[in-house]
Amino acid sequence: MSDTIAIADLTGDEARDELARLAKLLLRANQLYHTEDAPELSDADYDALKRRNAGIEARFPDLKRADSPSDQVGARVSDGFAKVTHAVRMMSLGNAFDDTDVADFDRSIRKYLGLSDDAPLGYTAEPKIDGLSLSLRYEHGELVQAATRGDGESGENVTANARTVSDIPHRIEGAPDVLEVRGEVYMSHHDFDALNDRQTEIGGKTFANPRNAAAGSLRQLDSEITRSRPLRFFAYAWGELSAPLAETQMGAIERLKALGFQVNALTRLCSTTDQMLDHYRAIEIQRATLGYDIDGVVYKVDDLSLQNRLGFRSTTPRWAIAHKFPAELAWTRLEAIDIQVGRTGAISPVARLQPVTVGGVVVSNATLHNEDYIAGRDAKGGVIRDGKDIRVGDWVQVYRAGDVIPKISDVDLSKRPDDVQPYVFPTRCPECSSDAIREEGDAVRRCTGGLICPAQAVEKLKHFVSRKAFDIEGLGAKQIEMFYGDSVLPINTPANIFTLKERDAGNLARLKNRDGWGETSVSNLFAAIDDKRTIPFARLLFALGIRHVGEVGAKDLALFYRDWDVMAASIDTARSAALAQRAADEAEDAERITATAEGRRARIKEVRDAAVAILNVPSSSASAWADLIGIDGIGATLGLSLSDAFANPEEREAFDDLRKHLTIVPPDAPASDSPVAGKTVVFTGTLEKMTRAEAKARAEALGAKVSGSVSQKTDLLVAGPGAGSKAKKAADLGIETLDEDGWLQLIGDL
Repeated sequence: MSDTIAIADLTGDEARDELARLAKLLLRANQLYHTEDAPELSDADYDALKRRNAGIEARFPDLKRADSPSDQVGARVSDGFAKVTHAVRMMSLGNAFDDTDVADFDRSIRKYLGLSDDAPLGYTAEPKIDGLSLSLRYEHGELVQAATRGDGESGENVTANARTVSDIPHRIEGAPDVLEVRGEVYMSHHDFDALNDRQTEIGGKTFANPRNAAAGSLRQLDSEITRSRPLRFFAYAWGELSAPLAETQMGAIERLKALGFQVNALTRLCSTTDQMLDHYRAIEIQRATLGYDIDGVVYKVDDLSLQNRLGFRSTTPRWAIAHKFPAELAWTRLEAIDIQVGRTGAISPVARLQPVTVGGVVVSNATLHNEDYIAGRDAKGGVIRDGKDIRVGDWVQVYRAGDVIPKISDVDLSKRPDDVQPYVFPTRCPECSSDAIREEGDAVRRCTGGLICPAQAVEKLKHFVSRKAFDIEGLGAKQIEMFYGDSVLPINTPANIFTLKERDAGNLARLKNRDGWGETSVSNLFAAIDDKRTIPFARLLFALGIRHVGEVGAKDLALFYRDWDVMAASIDTARSAALAQRAADEAEDAERITATAEGRRARIKEVRDAAVAILNVPSSSASAWADLIGIDGIGATLGLSLSDAFANPEEREAFDDLRKHLTIVPPDAPASDSPVAGKTVVFTGTLEKMTRAEAKARAEALGAKVSGSVSQKTDLLVAGPGAGSKAKKAADLGIETLDEDGWLQLIGDL
């Protein structure tokens, strides 16, 4: 699977494999950039990787990984500095790479706030400085602390060094009693060149670029070295405040300037996306003459009350985005195409390239999307690259812009060797030799081996022990690879983890003699495993790595069923209805795409037979299926995936074996004094005082279950203007119905 196709065209399995590669690359990039000041990626390329990761997660929220880069800001604090916990977390920014992304950003803001397309909405636009983020804390006007961003939660105490920067005032007048000013430490091009000249003269370390020089200078253990370095500081944000700076972003920036901080003179107030884009292009034209590095333009909602309402995602604000400058191109030779197998069986082609520098980074590989992409077709069968296929030995164009690794965007046929042959995509898994099939309508081939395929089994186990799953200290991806298939103490299934101590005979003898394992590390591992024998229900569901079941889906399932055995029994009961639903879906798809009259008649009969099958399933099966896919956010795709997983003999055996070793903790019981605690609520129609997402979050916080469909188990329907079939069904079933004001009054928000 590859990033060579647009995010919108990725299938679920392709997206999952892509996210795995992103997590690995970004973890290394964070460490090199934030802790070692020796990045292999430029800031623009790093942000581009984050943007692709966020884009995939936005389209596939259930696939978000336990170690998602979206939940990480920066990297761990260096051991050389004291740690500072930020009173307000230092966030990163989401990215935009073209005009469409900016329009989508504006559209998403308006949708979240419930604003029309022509409603007034102001934004600030300012250059994105390519430097090191810094937070300055002032108490009663005195600078008392300076800290780097670190991992967003805590950073390095660099107070002594910050005091040496001329742009940072030691004392300010007229400020709130508590004021955390945030901005970027940077170095001008002129000062950077002079510093490297001096370093060369004395035989010292030279720096690759001004950002590295600024970061390395601020993070010196000797503040006198920092004092000798020509650092500058732009202020553009704030953290903790004892009193507001202003009512708008622009007003707050002007207030910071009045307090004595340097702010960027290119910051503008814009009232339309066209004005934002015009300013972006004006800054881009000036980029080479600014005298300092920038890598884009940052847009922020100007009204601070709207910023507060929009709030934050896990690591990024909803009200701001960084519009990055364009990527770069390069040509190189395609030396080989390798095949990898992902956790869900997706067969992924990987291009091995003759190393080439693109945007300051040496590139040697790129993931290819699938057999269609190699053949010159897109996911819908349309022509791409003018129909040119990709062959080993071709001279290919490599393109970098927001992708995990560069995409191959073109082929130079004039340089194609005469003896190269079209690439033949494998139809058997290279890991287990099982058939690799491509289902109707699917863009990728998948290995059918399931848990007998070592590649899938290992990746599932890695997911099982990942940070947001079981998170067993001392048992990570590296250890899983070591234990899988081991002849003495194998870990081939999740249950094997919890029998490891027993199989080691309890005396450490068989495990501690391995390289890197001593008595203490083995004892710690066994203790860590024992500590995870009690696990929250939602975390267990996520850890199983069932296709389409991410953190959000796992939480929704756990809140609805609350008990493993209840859920398993319900899924088993729903199986016949699920199969009937799949039969109907497949028959409808076949009928739709069959061209001949004879074929169409046969397919129509299949549709009818499938419809009869649905009507003939036991009522208990139909009810259990309706409950499952009626859970808000679940739906038929995830429901069928669950049904398949629990019906697969090998997977079910693995689930049941694991269950014997665990105490599964249900979600916290809803507050008893909530008027909707334990009730099933359905929202329909247009909500005018809050978005659907806000309404769902509020209901769940009060202990309600939110469903997407009305059934006899529904307790309450909240109907806004435009309510249709759901309102009618609720009336027919005698279900209590409230309008939005009635709902807000019921929960005490009116």
